[in-house]
Parts: sequence; structure tokens; C-alpha cells
Amino acid sequence: MVRIKPLIVFSIRLFFLIFALGLIGLLVVWLTIVPTLPSVDSLRDVRLQVPLRIYSADQELMLEVGEQRRLPLAIDEMPETLRQAFLAAEDDRFYSHPGIDWRGTARAVWLYGLSLGRGRVPGGSTITQQVARRFFLSTEYSVTRKLREMLLALKIERELSKDEIFELYLNKEFLGHRAYGVGAAAQVYYGKTVDELSLAEMAMLAALPKAPSRDNPLSGPERAMIRRNWVLDRMLELGYIDEAAHAQARAEPNNARYHGSVQELDASWVSEMTRQRVVDRLGAEEAYSGGYRVTTTIESRLQRAADRAVRDGLQAYDRRHGWRGVQQRIEEEALLEPGRIEERLAQIRPVADLVPAVVIESTPELATLRLDRGEIVTLGPEAVAWARPYIDVNTLGSAPESVDALLQAGDIVRLRQVDEQWQLAQVPEAQAALVSLDAETGAILALVGGLEFGRSQFNRVTQSRRQPGSSFKPFIYSAAFDHGFNPASLVNDAPVVVDDPSMERAWRPTNFSQRFHGPTRLREAMIHSRNLVSVRLLMSIGLAPIRNYLPRFGFEQDELPAGPSLALGSASLTPLSIARAYAVFANGGYSIEPEFIHRVETSEGEMVYEPSWTRICPDCPERLPAMTAIEESAEDTAETAGPRRIDLDEISETLEPPPLVGPVVPRAAEQVLSPQTTWLIRSMMSDVIRLGTGRRALALGRDDLAGKTGTTNDLRDTWFSGFGGGVVTTVWLGRDDNETLGSWEQGGRTALPLWVDFMAVALENRPEQLPEPPVGLVQALIDPDTGERVRPGFPGAMTEWFQADNLPPMRESEDLEQDLDPYDIY
Repeated sequence: MVRIKPLIVFSIRLFFLIFALGLIGLLVVWLTIVPTLPSVDSLRDVRLQVPLRIYSADQELMLEVGEQRRLPLAIDEMPETLRQAFLAAEDDRFYSHPGIDWRGTARAVWLYGLSLGRGRVPGGSTITQQVARRFFLSTEYSVTRKLREMLLALKIERELSKDEIFELYLNKEFLGHRAYGVGAAAQVYYGKTVDELSLAEMAMLAALPKAPSRDNPLSGPERAMIRRNWVLDRMLELGYIDEAAHAQARAEPNNARYHGSVQELDASWVSEMTRQRVVDRLGAEEAYSGGYRVTTTIESRLQRAADRAVRDGLQAYDRRHGWRGVQQRIEEEALLEPGRIEERLAQIRPVADLVPAVVIESTPELATLRLDRGEIVTLGPEAVAWARPYIDVNTLGSAPESVDALLQAGDIVRLRQVDEQWQLAQVPEAQAALVSLDAETGAILALVGGLEFGRSQFNRVTQSRRQPGSSFKPFIYSAAFDHGFNPASLVNDAPVVVDDPSMERAWRPTNFSQRFHGPTRLREAMIHSRNLVSVRLLMSIGLAPIRNYLPRFGFEQDELPAGPSLALGSASLTPLSIARAYAVFANGGYSIEPEFIHRVETSEGEMVYEPSWTRICPDCPERLPAMTAIEESAEDTAETAGPRRIDLDEISETLEPPPLVGPVVPRAAEQVLSPQTTWLIRSMMSDVIRLGTGRRALALGRDDLAGKTGTTNDLRDTWFSGFGGGVVTTVWLGRDDNETLGSWEQGGRTALPLWVDFMAVALENRPEQLPEPPVGLVQALIDPDTGERVRPGFPGAMTEWFQADNLPPMRESEDLEQDLDPYDIY
């Protein structure tokens, strides 16, 4: 008994010592750690890193870019079974503990003591602690960091509800392969939304947080399956699932595979333009992680039509110039080795819709080929009939007499599927570009910068500067009409030699046909694209006035050559600048700015950027902000259109003040061309399609089409630009190395078919837009040989349109009043 008393005293003293040390420790923690803990208020408005997403105008995903893939979800958007899987795997007492699981912590402390503090030990971290670590702390392994984590977890539990904490965890947790959160992981591994996952797939996702980079179903499938089955066992043990569901889920194989971003629309060139614009405005770090949503002007239906038109057009051109032969081979012995074919094909990526294939067997009537995905296809004589051997750009060999004369076992070739039939193909050596605009707003509806973005990121719509050739002539003719010429003016189509400073030599332009036609009316010269007429027009007006005139179409004066070759389109211009300029003729004479972004929003829908649009908008507040503007409008109308009553009360009702919030008020487009000149040029380009080099467009069966072909020297660049139904489209086809396309490859043969294929889709459901002749134009009879006005009954007379103040002279000086009917004046 005497010995027990000192032991009791010692125990009491030890207890008080430990208690005192504990109080001191808590005081130290309170004074040193608690004040440094971050505020958890930010968790209520936490901004998760979400990638930049770019959409078409009809909300099809075009691009997702960012270091972290994340699809944030609300807690009630996540299936209960998925939440239970994570609770079973990570913290089954989450909804009952205060942020710290004391049993788990005690176990971790015990294991840490046994290891003498030499390494990490399992257990001890609740879901709340993981949230604290993910949002506020580092991954450093130390006792101090663990204490901060525990204290911060307690603080978080006081500020947020359990569901709020769990939601943050399920959206923040890294789950491998750049996937953060369950929404992104479901997409990455299974290509599904969370509510489409099976029980086994949910358990697989719940198994990932422990070692997401190592033990995921793609990088470590065996370890991932062991971990998944453990999660299923835990779910059964906790009563979340029954025996039948457990057995069925464990029997399900690992069907995970990598799913990239669900790109619904391939519009890579516009996507890249958009990405660059957003990064320039917001900075790369903010743009790629801020969850911004960009809506472009691209219409998915038209973008697909543009891609298809470019690919079909390039294949048609390429076929006309023959088969350049097999590029690679596999030895016939290797065809029998398991996996050898797949290995070689895996090294050859598809280009656009051209897929690689290996010839397995070949006979005179049939070739059997294997595609990269293992599919077996056959090619008959009709699938290779086009493949005459290429000799040079203008010369082909004889047509193949049999299939095996062209293809042998072991050959690696490209195939293209057309109308569900496979055909022999090859990667074209030419390139093409297509851009289509809304003529009144400048919105880019479709844009293709080449055959395939993955093969060449060079955007030929915005970056390639090529000579437009004869497609530039409408701008020269427009200047001529504003300098005293008219559609019936005669200009001599005859040889000319000029000194062209821009070419540093004497220049002898010719017509494409190498023939000369003498005095030619301007309308006829436009229809048949007479080069010498354009050159003489420029020389008559003067180079300086022409160069001063052309910037109204959006061209920069310093990109226009200071020589008469300018008349034949020797300026180096982008297809986008040509399309913008043609929009002036399509919309009645207004200059518009091409634009490809509608808006940039945050993930919550808050507008952060909206371009200032240029629109043809006579009633916009910017254009008519007050009564003074109304009166000026009335005066302008009287001067250009003749007497007309202006109802000021009616107009003023439409003049509402601009809103303080909401969409940007559009800038009123500037009218750069008179309605009269615009209408005349349009009518002449309509005749190009009806009677001239654009006749292929008649296949569209519309009366409101207008356009112009273009072909440059040595047949290096071919163009067609035109419009109808309020849509302006420019097509270019050529070679990046600037080599010739070959004899007879003109704009009407190469570029125009692409234009027709695209516009057939673009003009669906768009009514014809045939503008009435504007006030100030008159129609008169002329002698087609002289361009002079004649009286009714004159043999061979034809009608022509003129500006009222620029009529041609009457034949034999007959009086104007005897010839013109008042009803012929519009």
C-alpha cells in the first residue's frame, strides 16, 4: 500500500504535466497556426479552373482548350449511387463526423509512430480535409501541414454544409488524364455523362483518387480493376448495393478508353482564330482556366458543306492530273505477321477524309485492302479508272487496263469513301480556301483555310496573299462608272504595251484566248473577262485615281501595286479581303467588317466581350441620334431619290435611346458606293453567270446570283467570288508553292464548282433577293456595235441601263426626248 501511493502521485503529476503540455501545445497552435489559416469564405464563390470552350452559332462544340478538363456539376446533378461510391472509397462517415474522423486519425497517428515518422501512412484524411488541402494547402508531407489541414477542415465544416463540401470535392478532385471532377472523368474514360454510367463505371471513378495517374483504367488497368472491385465490396458492406448488383458489377469488364473532347463540329481554322482573339483580350492563363464560353458566327450546316466542297473540289482537280503512284510498301512476307499491318498503318495518320489502307491481294478485276481499323474493303475497275499515270502537270499516261496493273499486294495507298463506295485516292498537291459572309452584317458563316488543319495550320483565308486575277475587275469597272463610263461605253480590245513600274519592265498583257476583239462594250467585256479592256480602262482613268478609289472596298492602298497590272488583279490579297469587297456589291454599296465572334461569356452567362458590329442599319441610334439626323436623312433622300414625303413622327417613334446595358449598339455601315453604280456592277456580274465564264452556277436555278471568275498568269491562282440570297462566298484554289495548276485550269473549272457545291447548301431556304433598279437609273435602246442610243425599231437594237446623268449620245445626234419613254425612267 505504501508503494502504491507514490505511483498514484506520479500518475496524477504525469497527467497534469501532459494536460499542461497539451494546453501549451494548443496555445502554440492557436497563436502560430490558427491566425495563418486562410478564410474559407472564398469557397462559397469558388471558381474552378474550367477550359475555354468555343461553339458555333447553333451551339455545337468546336474546340475545348485548357490544361484541366472539367465539367462542374451541382450535387443534385450527380447520381446518388455515384456519391455513395465515393463515400465508400474515401470517407463513409463523412455525413456524421465534424470534419475530422477521430478513429481514422488515431489509426494514422499510431501507424506514423510505428514507422518512426519515416514516411506516409494511409488513412486519416476525410473528404473535408481533402477539400482543405486541394483548395488552400500544398501536398507537402509534414506534421505542421497536417495540423493546418485538420484545423482548416473544422473551420470549413462551420462555414459550409456537408453537401456544399461534397460538391466541391467531386468537382475538384484530380482523376487522371487531365480530368478534374467526376463530370470530366466520366467523359474522358467512358464518353458519357455521369447519369449514363453503370455501377461498375461509377465504382471505377471512385477508385481513382488514391493514385489517379498510376491506377487509372487506361494507364494501369489491372491495378484499377483491383481497386474498383474493392470499392464495390465496400459498397456492399455498407449496404449501398445488394448482392445481385454487386455480382453483376464485378463481372463487368474494364471498358474504359480515352475519349477526347466531344468535338461536334470541325471548324479548326475559325477555332484557332477565336482562341487567339480571346487570349489576346484575356491573357492565356485567364482564357484557358476561366471557363469562358465563346459563341462564334459559324453555322454548322454551312461549315460542313464548306469542308465537303473543298475536299470534293481538290479531289476532282487532283484526279484530272493523274495517279502519282504508291508512296509506301510493306513486304509481302510481312503481311502474314500478326499485327504488322496494324503497326504500319498506325504510323500513317488520315488526312481529311483520306484513310490509309494496305493492299492484301490484287487480281485483274479486284483489289482487297485492309483499313487501319481492321475493316476489309475491295476496289473494282470503276474505283481506279481515273488513275492514269501522272507524267507532268499537263500530260497523263494511258488508263489502267486492270486493277492489278495499278495495285500490288503490300502497297500502302489512300482511300476515300464517296456515297458509301470506296475509291482509290491520294493527297492532293493543290490547296483551296473558302470563306462565306453574311452580306449585311459581315458575320462569317463558314471558313475553310485548306484541306486539313492537322496537316497544315496555315490559314489560306486570312494569311495567304494571292493575286485575284480577273475577279478584281468589278472594282475597276466600278471606278470607271464613277468616272464617266457606262455599260455601253466602247473600249478597244487590242494589243497594248505599257511601262509598268511595279513590274520593272515593259508589259504586254493579253487575253486568255490570245485573241483580240476590237471595240467592245464594257458589259460584254465583263461577261467574257477581256483583259485588255480593263487595262485600257485604268490607263484612261489614271492609276492614281484608281488607287485612291479602291480603298473604299476595304483594301489598303499600300497593298495595291503602282502599275497598270493592277487592272488585272496583280495585287496580293487574302480571300477574306476579296469576300469583304464583294459584299459591297451584294448589300447595296455598304462597307462591312468581317466578324467571327458573337459573344464571350463566363460559365455563369455573364457577358465579358461582344464585338461592335457594323450593320446596314439606317435607323440605328448612332446613325440617327436626334431630329437633326432625321432632317439630314430627309435631305439626303431628296437629293438621291427625288421628291418623297418624310413622315417625321413615324420615324421618330423608332429612335429609342441606346440601352444602358445589353448588346453593343451596332455601328452603322458606311455607304461607299452609290446605289446606281452598285446595281449596274451587280447586273453585269449576273450576266457573267448567265452568259459568261460563270455559267456553271446556272445549275443552282436562281436568278439572283452574281459573281466573277479569276485566273492569274501561268494558271497559278484560280478564283470565284459571288453572291446570292444575301450570302457572299469567295473560293480560291492553287498551290502553296505557287507552281502552275496546268493548262486550262481556270477559275470557272476549278474554283467555281466548289462555290456551286457550297452555295447549293447555303442558299437553301433563303429567298431570292433581286434588288429593284434604284432611282437615278434609266433604260434605253442602244446600237450594240457602237453603244449609241437609238430609236425604237432600229435593227438589232438592245436595251441597256444607264445612270440618268450619264447617257450615251444619240445616234446621228437625234434628240433624247424623241427616244426616251417617261416610263423607262426609274
